[in-house]
Amino acid sequence: MNLGQWIGLIAIVLSLYILWQIREVLLLMFAAVVLATTLNRLAKRFQRSGMKRGLAVVLSVAIFFAVIVGFFWLIVPPFAQQFQELTYRVPQGFQRFNTWLDALRTRIPSELVPYVPDINSLIQQAQPFVNRLVGNSVAFVSGSLEVLIKVLLVLVLTGMLLADPVAYRKVFVRLFPSFYRRRVEGILNKCEISLGGWVTGALIAMGVVGLMSVVGLSVLGIKAALALGVLAGFLNLIPNLGPTLSVVPAMAIALLDEPWKAIAVLILYFIIQQVESNFITPIVMAHQVSLLPAVTLISQLFFVTFFGFLGLFLALPLTVVAKIWVQEVLIKDVLDEWGHHPQETEFVISSKFPQVDDPWSTETPERDGEEAVDKALPQDE
Repeated sequence: MNLGQWIGLIAIVLSLYILWQIREVLLLMFAAVVLATTLNRLAKRFQRSGMKRGLAVVLSVAIFFAVIVGFFWLIVPPFAQQFQELTYRVPQGFQRFNTWLDALRTRIPSELVPYVPDINSLIQQAQPFVNRLVGNSVAFVSGSLEVLIKVLLVLVLTGMLLADPVAYRKVFVRLFPSFYRRRVEGILNKCEISLGGWVTGALIAMGVVGLMSVVGLSVLGIKAALALGVLAGFLNLIPNLGPTLSVVPAMAIALLDEPWKAIAVLILYFIIQQVESNFITPIVMAHQVSLLPAVTLISQLFFVTFFGFLGLFLALPLTVVAKIWVQEVLIKDVLDEWGHHPQETEFVISSKFPQVDDPWSTETPERDGEEAVDKALPQDE
């Protein structure tokens, strides 16, 4: 390798290292791109009905924030009420448990009484776990502030991209060589269509899971069934982990009513998860973005391993975009063209324009094309 090749290799390694260090920022930018693409498609639908661009964008953003506010309005008040009831019933549970232990001591042999646990000793043994829980809660609050800052950053970037998407798109396209820019435009169009399809599929899956959860919890008589169903539908955006998180508050609220209801809720969510993972998501996503279920699962494992929780949340849209770029650039433009040499088509060049009486031509040439070729080719002396 000469000096220039060594410099190029070092530049590639440094670029990969820098990209790895800023991977979280790149993921936030990608999240803003996904959100801006979704809102831009909604704004374009309003524009087709005759609405101006500015008003269409404002209406799309207003609908987005209305959905967010409605979500928290449905979720937070019922959970706050149930949490207050939980803090009231937990001490009652300890008192009932202590009464049951006292009654047990009077009924068992005196030799076994020292082995019966005391509620005070249990509290003392649980004190280190409580302290650890408090520390984790403080860390969660600080982490929540960091998450809030990241969400605000995504929203600001989304607003900037949505204000003038064409300008940012042109900047991205100009990063490629001039002969390949039209091809990049086509790939970006396909990415936009596929991301829109993924959003549609995700919304369908969220709606089905949320509706099934509301109906099932209502049949079981669980309080705040609507809020729990909306939360289950929203957490369905997080593959595999989301359904597990959604079952915890539902079981806690069910446990306040009857213990058997908590087990029933667990069975209900397990059935919903099986239906969603085996039928709804594979069928909907395969129809919308043509993703195989195995590819979806592998992508989730890959992105959560290298990018953490944020990568898990964005695993599916990242896979959609990566699939298009690999298919269009690597497969079609590189691998499909591998071995096609220019000399195989050199026979097309001839010393004169094909005439009607030529054995390999059955078309009558246009005179303008004949004159152009005669001027371009060397004339006989």
